[in-house]
Order: sequence, then structure tokens, then C-alpha cells
Amino acid sequence: MTSRSMLIFAAISGFVYVAFGAFGAHVLSQSLGDAEMAWIHTGLTYQSIHTLVVMILGVAMQRQRNVWFYWSSAFLALGTVLFSGSLYCLALSHLRLFAFVTPIGGTLFLVGWILLLIGALRLKKKAERHE
Repeated sequence: MTSRSMLIFAAISGFVYVAFGAFGAHVLSQSLGDAEMAWIHTGLTYQSIHTLVVMILGVAMQRQRNVWFYWSSAFLALGTVLFSGSLYCLALSHLRLFAFVTPIGGTLFLVGWILLLIGALRLKKKAERHE
């Protein structure tokens, strides 16, 4: 994953977040039940947070060649697609198959955050060596 591809992902994900959020609030809320709207809300919440983090990592990768940031952003981006996407699909279709995809996305989020932690710890060690 390059910095450019992460920034492109963040732009597309941010657009989808706003568009689907507006669609959910103005259209879907009229036809879906409380449970389905809760799934959509959860998906939007996680998508917004992780889109911002991927965008920040995309910028950080331009300044710092850190392989951990590359892998972190890749796992967080894929986690966003699987976690939020499966919740949206579950809310719209009620196909229980999507309920099995959501935890995979959540696991990818966890891996992405751990990789970000490792990358951040390695940055600190590099800064200490230069002092």
C-alpha cells in the first residue's frame, strides 16, 4: 500500500460515509427498523474513525518510511470494508452470512491498531538514536 493509495481509499471511504449516512438518515430511516438502523449507525461510526486514521497514516507515510504504517493502513482499510460493509449489507438484506464477515473486519481493525502501535514504538526508538 502506498501513501497515494491510502489517501485515495480515505477519499472514497469518506465520500461513501457521508453519502450513505445521509441516505440512511433521510431514506432508510423511513423503511428500516431500529435494529437495522443501529447496525448502520455502528458501521458509520467505525468507518468514520478508521477512514480518518487511514488518511493520517497516508500523510505519515509520506514523511516517514515505516513499513508498520503501511501494513497498519492496509489492515485498517480492509477492516473498514469488511466490518462496516458487512453491517450495511446485513441491515439492507438480512442475509445472516454477513454477520460472519463482521468479526473478521473487527479482527483486522485490531491487527491494524497493533501494527500502528509497533510502528509508533519504532519511531520513538529511532528518535532516541538520533539524539
